[in-house]
Amino acid sequence: MDRSMDRSGMRMAAAQNCFQESDGISTDSRCSEQLVERCHNSVGQGIRPVDAGSLSLRVAQELETREIMRILLVEDDLDLAQFIRKGLKEEQYAVDFAADGEKGLELALGNPYDLLILDIMLPKLDGLTLCRRVRAKGNVTPVLLLTARNTVEAKVSGFDTGADQFLPKPFAFAELLARIRALLRRGGPQQLVHLKAANLELDPASHRVWRAGQEIPLTNKEYALLEFLLRNKNRVLTRTAIIEHVWDISYDPMTNIVDAHIRALRAKIDRGFSPSLIATVRGAGYMLEEPESVV
Repeated sequence: MDRSMDRSGMRMAAAQNCFQESDGISTDSRCSEQLVERCHNSVGQGIRPVDAGSLSLRVAQELETREIMRILLVEDDLDLAQFIRKGLKEEQYAVDFAADGEKGLELALGNPYDLLILDIMLPKLDGLTLCRRVRAKGNVTPVLLLTARNTVEAKVSGFDTGADQFLPKPFAFAELLARIRALLRRGGPQQLVHLKAANLELDPASHRVWRAGQEIPLTNKEYALLEFLLRNKNRVLTRTAIIEHVWDISYDPMTNIVDAHIRALRAKIDRGFSPSLIATVRGAGYMLEEPESVV
């Protein structure tokens, strides 16, 4: 059975059982009449009710067309894990759970997930090591790290292991949902096949790039930008879309970070080669365009 059939079968099963309990955590199987938003930390919890009336129609409409997304949560704080699982199930996500890093790694490598949510401070195997080992196996499922250490050093360590986003504790559940939606909008795990446009080739597994057979060294951000352009070949990408995908920060219209990296990328992959691939779409953004003559 191929991976797509496996994923489809798991999602059907998840849809049928998404409100059943497992993994030793008891939760209320009835849908609550109110959504609850909670901030959580090691000292205590603050809870405030959120009126769900305005959300009911939106949720009902989305359920008609939305494919069940499967999430793995690895968190050793059982109270927090129970709260997150219950909230995600109410949002119609299928959630698997592990309370330690070793079990989390086993589940992450043995099942197709749309998203991994990992606490950093885990027993048996910490979240950073878990993420690193998942990436080492060629698994590119989006990873969201949770941690009480809201420092630059912690964030850098997390991103260096291959994580996609970082959420410090305490956090509001609404913010967690927003970050999950942002990661899932990027799509599920991408197959590790070479991406090509004309005589440009990128290998996602090794993070190597060639133009006309010549290997081109890129910085991490240049590589991420080029991969995003290639995965959206012949599509106009706004500066907002680029910066939110590559940098994971809100777009500041005053910054020229995208334009600066595009110039640097052009200097490496377009200058001295033909045809030129990165096009500026005035008033809109950028596009990696593959001319029909070389398709």
